Amino acid sequence: MSRNGKKTALIIGAGPAGLTAAYELLTKTDIKPIVYEINGSAGGIARTIEFKNNKIDIGGHRFFSKSEKVTQWWLGFLPLQGAPAKDDIILNRNVELSADKNAPDPEKTDKVMLMRNRISRILFLHKFFEYPLGAHFNTFINLGAVRTFKIGISYLKSCLFPIKKEKNLEDFFINRFGRQLYLTFFKKYTQKVWGVSCKSIPPEWGYQRVKGLSILKLLSVLIHDIFFKNRPRPDADQEETSLIKQFMYPKLGAGQLWEEVAQGVRKNGGDIFLHHKVIGLKAEGSSIIEAEIKDEITGNTIVMQADYFFSTMPVKDLIRCLNNYVPKNVADIAEELPYRDFITVGLLLKKMKIQNDSSIKTINNIIPDNWIYIQERYVKIGRLQIFNNWSPYMVADSNTAWLGLEYFCKEGDYFWNKPDSEIIDFGIKELIKLDFIENDSVLDGVVIRSAKAYPAYFGAYGQFDIIKNFTDNFENLFLIGRNGMHRYNNMDHSMLTAMAAVENITLGTKSKENIWAINTEEKYNESS
Repeated sequence: MSRNGKKTALIIGAGPAGLTAAYELLTKTDIKPIVYEINGSAGGIARTIEFKNNKIDIGGHRFFSKSEKVTQWWLGFLPLQGAPAKDDIILNRNVELSADKNAPDPEKTDKVMLMRNRISRILFLHKFFEYPLGAHFNTFINLGAVRTFKIGISYLKSCLFPIKKEKNLEDFFINRFGRQLYLTFFKKYTQKVWGVSCKSIPPEWGYQRVKGLSILKLLSVLIHDIFFKNRPRPDADQEETSLIKQFMYPKLGAGQLWEEVAQGVRKNGGDIFLHHKVIGLKAEGSSIIEAEIKDEITGNTIVMQADYFFSTMPVKDLIRCLNNYVPKNVADIAEELPYRDFITVGLLLKKMKIQNDSSIKTINNIIPDNWIYIQERYVKIGRLQIFNNWSPYMVADSNTAWLGLEYFCKEGDYFWNKPDSEIIDFGIKELIKLDFIENDSVLDGVVIRSAKAYPAYFGAYGQFDIIKNFTDNFENLFLIGRNGMHRYNNMDHSMLTAMAAVENITLGTKSKENIWAINTEEKYNESS
């Protein structure tokens, strides 16, 4: 409870939501935050891991938000570059530099946010397609006349005779892109990512992640870029995050920003304990009163009381921590909540094989994509990241290529349990199949496993409101962030949930509906 007359908040998890909550409490209230993080560094799934002086992110995290509050929050820790980064100079690349004459030079300081050009493509049929799939000329050429004609007819049919009641994600995609395009690009890849068919996923996933994106939207972007390239689009402030062309990114990886925030929390009087796992919560009436925490290094446990509790841990684990107070139906639903787990294979290469594309410039034999979606059905890899292109400063030797191969799996399955050496060999063989590398190009490799990286919207998730109603009854418990809310939020949405929770405390608001509404309300949507 209160220490020396000062209230405390116990925060489970030092990811974007947990650290945002901690910093907001310190700057907006007189409540002291105490953060417990199970990993050895801050950032959650937005943390950056170092491997032999090369930095690797857990998934890609573009720093882009329609919330000016979030954007300025980021820039308060890492200001935008005021001079070009070294690869911008080499490629003569135009980026949006800060107008502040005192803005930092990336060549002179590490504490800087870079502005990066976004290049993402799809590899399918041994060809590159623009991502998101758009009405580009190379799309039509790669698909061929017959397939393009079928897609066009199928799309017109979906416009004239839409599925009136969308029952699942398959219906959602067909209504927006037509059955033929759905079968070509969406059906198999979605199953690769989530491990289930589109028919098993409710349409809500599409409403949240795809939202206003459609063929008509993509066509409007194409027409504008052809005829009005030098004018801003009238709907630019409603830009789909999948369509943005530039984004901010910390010089030393996404985790750098969150390490800066962690330092800010400590500097302002908050506490952060790494390698600590919350294993139990005690309730009294409608309040949580204390937590049991295990030190993963020593094995010792402590009991900590607090006035407020913020949870970013997976909902399944939170309910287990509340085991003595949970009705059986709530516990049963929580145990069946689905997640998709994730393995990143970092491969350091002498060089990549150049993929011929005259429209794409290369640097040091590296194609310029941030990531490539692998739609080829003969390989397991789902996405390929090229960390040189996220930030050239993440790679110890700029003459090497530093790749991240992303595999979607289930914790405990055959792939998850493979020895690291076998997973690395598997990844190398797949890149050779895809004609990205030669066998003798690989210098080193590392495997990083991320459990519960993606909360999923099928199975027991259909009954999630029962869990939500139960946890909301604890007045001083706030569920925030991606795993904390079992919601596939972007980083900025996770931060906004934390900001809303702190605001509720300052205003004395008991309802938590405004927190749950983030990323569902129109003002938070990526299109209006």
